[in-house]
Amino acid sequence: MPPAYPWRVTVPGADQPSAVRADGVGEGVGERTPPRPGGEQRGPAADRRIRTFHPRRSRTTPSAASALTRLLPAWGVDAEEPPAHLSDLFDPPRPVVLEIGSGMGEATLQMAAADPGHGIVAVDVHTPGIGALLAGAERAGLANVRVCVGDAVELMDHLAPASLVGIRAFFPDPWPKVRHHKRRLVQPAFVHRAATLLVPGGTLHLATDIPDYAERMLAVCAAEALLVNRSGGFVPRPDWRPVTGYERRGLVAGRPSVDLILERR
Repeated sequence: MPPAYPWRVTVPGADQPSAVRADGVGEGVGERTPPRPGGEQRGPAADRRIRTFHPRRSRTTPSAASALTRLLPAWGVDAEEPPAHLSDLFDPPRPVVLEIGSGMGEATLQMAAADPGHGIVAVDVHTPGIGALLAGAERAGLANVRVCVGDAVELMDHLAPASLVGIRAFFPDPWPKVRHHKRRLVQPAFVHRAATLLVPGGTLHLATDIPDYAERMLAVCAAEALLVNRSGGFVPRPDWRPVTGYERRGLVAGRPSVDLILERR
């Protein structure tokens, strides 16, 4: 049997728990609402989605606002009309990782700088965060970052099968109330769609610090025939994945994180 939700982590110098952390990182992906009895649908009948992210409102800094104005037209991706192969966004084309929920972009920038041979397309609904990511990529001279402001499932719906080497969703919104669990990102339909977009050997990498969500992720991914969990359960955070500010607040509050890495068969 796979290991249960595992370890506790002590953060040096973190003697006092922080206040309740902010809402999730706005992973920007939705599930379609199932048909109502009799086939009747609400709203735009065939395409209404269950929103899986909290809209977040925060101030856009001058540097982020400038980056959005100057760089988004060139480095941004339209969620409804992307190229079928995101590798075409880069010159020269390179293998692409889709990052769902990039927050303020600190971890994205570190991973992009450490792995210039891969392109990262970061999707988030939080415009100030996308602006901060663009500004940081420009300062660092990174040519392997592209962004999408919007719903990741819209983007994923238009991508070609077997066109990504990785999909990452670190700390998606946990939606803690049971009646809201249907809004959680990691559902069977999402995992299957993600699996179809991966090349053989490509990875779906998830992380969370919510125990019941971690177990749900494990069960949903185990049921997907296109994916294999080589470890049989959770794994410690890989050295190459930065600890985000969001994750650090959880550690200070006594919530250890776990990673789940699935490989496309």
